[in-house]
Amino acid sequence: MTEDQKLRVRSSFERIAPEAQAVAALFYDRLFTIDPTLRPLFKGDMKEQGRKLMSMIGVAVANLDDLGAIVPAVQQLGARHAGYGVPDDSYATVGAALLWTLEQCLGPDYTPETAQAWTDCYATVAAVMQQGAAKA
Repeated sequence: MTEDQKLRVRSSFERIAPEAQAVAALFYDRLFTIDPTLRPLFKGDMKEQGRKLMSMIGVAVANLDDLGAIVPAVQQLGARHAGYGVPDDSYATVGAALLWTLEQCLGPDYTPETAQAWTDCYATVAAVMQQGAAKA
């Protein structure tokens, strides 16, 4: 990612972080609208799941300058998701739901450049998760 992309991801995440619970709820509503077959994979408390999601995104954003530092943890996350039965093609669905959520939350600040920065960031994290899932 370029320095400009990192700045865009960081600044946009800072804008949505104070509303993390609402952002996560919006994300999951969208995810299950796009693919209702994913809903049964989530058996626990969805508020807790939302906290985990926003925390994981926060860790990725905080480590944009050294994503290699979080590779083992992200691979382990992917392995756990494989154990939950998460299909490989759901990563694209999750990405679409995430980008849609960001667009809704950021409004006019969700520029094409910001969208591309988040797309690149998510693609990197998702690829590492998929590596972990493949090893599981």
